Amino acid sequence: DGQYQNICVLVRAHVSVNPAKLKSHRQRWNVRPSEMSKKTLNPIRAIVDGMKLTPNPEKPMIALSIGDPTVFGNLPTDDTVLQAMKEAIDSHKYNGYAPSVGYQKSREAVSNFYSCPEAPLEGKDVILTSGCSQAIELAISVLCNPGDNILVPRPGFSLYKTLAVSMGIQVKHYNLLPEKSWEIDLQHLESLIDDKTACLIVNNPSNPCGSVFTKDHQHKILAVASRNCIPILADEIYGDMVFPGCDFQPLAPLSSDVPILSCGGLAKCWLVPGWRMGWILIHDHNDIFGTGIREGLVKLSQRILGPCTVVQGALESILNDTPPEFYQGTISFLKSNSEICFSELSTVPGLNPVMPTGAMYIMVGIEMEHFPDFQNDVEFTERLVTEQSVFCLPATAFEYPDFFRIVVTVPEEMMIEACIRIREFCARHYRPRSQDSHDLDQ
Repeated sequence: DGQYQNICVLVRAHVSVNPAKLKSHRQRWNVRPSEMSKKTLNPIRAIVDGMKLTPNPEKPMIALSIGDPTVFGNLPTDDTVLQAMKEAIDSHKYNGYAPSVGYQKSREAVSNFYSCPEAPLEGKDVILTSGCSQAIELAISVLCNPGDNILVPRPGFSLYKTLAVSMGIQVKHYNLLPEKSWEIDLQHLESLIDDKTACLIVNNPSNPCGSVFTKDHQHKILAVASRNCIPILADEIYGDMVFPGCDFQPLAPLSSDVPILSCGGLAKCWLVPGWRMGWILIHDHNDIFGTGIREGLVKLSQRILGPCTVVQGALESILNDTPPEFYQGTISFLKSNSEICFSELSTVPGLNPVMPTGAMYIMVGIEMEHFPDFQNDVEFTERLVTEQSVFCLPATAFEYPDFFRIVVTVPEEMMIEACIRIREFCARHYRPRSQDSHDLDQ
């Protein structure tokens, strides 16, 4: 009993001291943003928000900067896609939570759509995500730790860097070669690999370049990854948006050993980016990922409860019932607009467009030495808005100065008008070098 009383005294003494210690010592509010939020930067937003964009009031604005094919209303999705959504809503089956990785039936619809003998897929190999952007985020998150590095294309989609830097992952840029239709500089790529390299990102077809790799070039990319035991994140969101006469070959069926997380979605090919339906296809012939990567993706998907359930409910019909004519119509339009743009701008002194073979974009080189009024591509495109009300995205946003990107989804008459205005703008500001040297000789 005495021992028990001593313990009680000690406890009371301890408790009598504690209330003061439990009180907060903060004297004032001090709520600060997290380090992750401070490290999160969208290069496109940072550049565009810093530009002085005041259109010419005498000319209607033509925005060739937005990678959303629905903006102008000239590229609606197919009626079968809309009907699939209506039926999913009317069924009342998809109003609740789905598993974080997606409904099994919807995952199997995706695996059946993309499976092939060289790269077979089952439902368990598919993770449904909230758009392709979340697919990319999950893939980077499961493969990389803070302090690791990833290899990304230059020029390339800015989201890779936005996500990686916010996670404490270093970004190394490998060069694409405009003179070779934006093929990868493989020697440069391999020179960047070290023991901290966790992932190689390959974007094909390319945003912002509109390029499509040949099968031979993809074999060479895989050889680099295989030699160095680096897994690949294949961003193939524009996978089937390829012009006639050019073949798109997914990367996974060409791989004999390199494990690949292929990211895709409905956004572009089905023209519904706002529906936020993406996926990761897990290709792992030799079980290099093991159970760890698969379990990791499941755990990461549980941070939010997956993509919209109604779209999941419609997914099987969307994939299986959309007629081939719909895809062909979209691709035919994009090719026609690309050819108009390339044809018009390739005869403008000081500009060097690179003809695309897929996706929705064309990159245009600026011979800055011929445009002394501007220091860089940002100033060039900024003034293009001021004088001609045409907005193209400066390629500095893609880590590639002295180019700009044009989105070719605008109606044909707007594309023609935009090219006329760009020609006028360049004619006004172009200075031939021979004339400059002649002036100096006078």
